[in-house]
This record gives sequence, C-alpha cells and structure tokens, in this order.
Amino acid sequence: MAVTHYYQTEVGWMGQRRGYLRSSADLPVIEVASPPEFNGHEHTWTPEHLFVASLNSCYLATFIAMAEMSKLDIVSFTSTAVGKLEKVEGLGYRLNEIVLKPKLVIKFEYDAERAQRILEKAEKNCFISNSILSEVKLEPSIDFETMCAHA
Repeated sequence: MAVTHYYQTEVGWMGQRRGYLRSSADLPVIEVASPPEFNGHEHTWTPEHLFVASLNSCYLATFIAMAEMSKLDIVSFTSTAVGKLEKVEGLGYRLNEIVLKPKLVIKFEYDAERAQRILEKAEKNCFISNSILSEVKLEPSIDFETMCAHA
C-alpha cells in the first residue's frame, strides 16, 4: 500500500518582482523574488536558491536519519550546495547540475569508509534527488575528531 503525504504552500505577489511564500503548516513567511540577474532583487530568497536549498536540506535530513540508524558517531555536519543554471536551446533555463559538498566530522577515523557509504546512500535515497532532472554530484569531505585505532 502506498503512503501519501501532502505539503501545501502559497505564494502571493507583493509588487514589482517580489512575493511571499507561506504554508498552512504554521511555518514562517518568507519573502521571495526574482534574482538580480533577471531584473529581481538582492538579499531575497529566489526560486533558484529555494530549489538548490530543497535538495541540500533533504540531503541533510536523509543523511542524519541514516547516520542515526547506523549509529555513526557524528561530531558535525554541514553541506554546501551549488546549482548551475544554464539556458538550454529549445528548453529555456534549467538547473542542470547541483553539486553537494557535505563536510562531515566523525568521532573515529575507523568509521571513515562506513561514513562515506552513508553519505553516498543518503544522496541516492534523498527524495528530492530522485524527483528532479538535474544531475546531482556528491563531493564529500570527512574529517575525524580523533585519530585512533579500532575500538
């Protein structure tokens, strides 16, 4: 039996190339706009930023869930995501590539291989990765809090 969930958002125009984004899920309202390179506004979330951020935040949530289930000792995790927007002949603009650059610090060096596998598995299981046409590239970095032999 399929499990289905629904997520609703609303956008509204605020004049010029600005709008608001909100949800009935009691989330903070954020201002959105076209980016400056498309006659929009600086210092405002854009659809391009939100698209890349949705992949990056999904990757974070998927990785953390898998790491918890695997009992991986995480010291810290951050991830930078860079999306490449290109004009494609006959298709218009597309985000053709998103590079995820997670930086993971784990407690023990002997967990490095397992951590790498979990990072890769998280990208393959992130529902946003599985829902988009953009190529997703993973460029992880793993550091260690301690350099010790097998426990």
